[in-house]
Amino acid sequence: MLTILEALANPLRLRIIALLADRRIHVSQLAREVSISRPLLYMHLKRLENAGLVTSQIELSEDGKAMNYYEVIPFALDLSSEIIAEAVKTLTIAKTASASPEDGNEKGDI
Repeated sequence: MLTILEALANPLRLRIIALLADRRIHVSQLAREVSISRPLLYMHLKRLENAGLVTSQIELSEDGKAMNYYEVIPFALDLSSEIIAEAVKTLTIAKTASASPEDGNEKGDI
């Protein structure tokens, strides 16, 4: 759940999902539509792929050029306080060196 929420917690990745919602798009075209460089786009696409939200497929064009197409993997996110409460039971919180028990503000990665 955290991987999906983290992947969706970025405006550019939300825009990528929106563009891919009803069609698959060649990576160069997608970079133009999002107005970012291909290396930056690939970084965002990798995050979305790791979360299981998009997939890619390389195809050869008529002139033999490799074309990388991306598309959304259909998903639905059902989130409620009850689901979060159940998910939290499986989490471990790693305390960082900057956590201070005296101030009651423990920082950590979930």
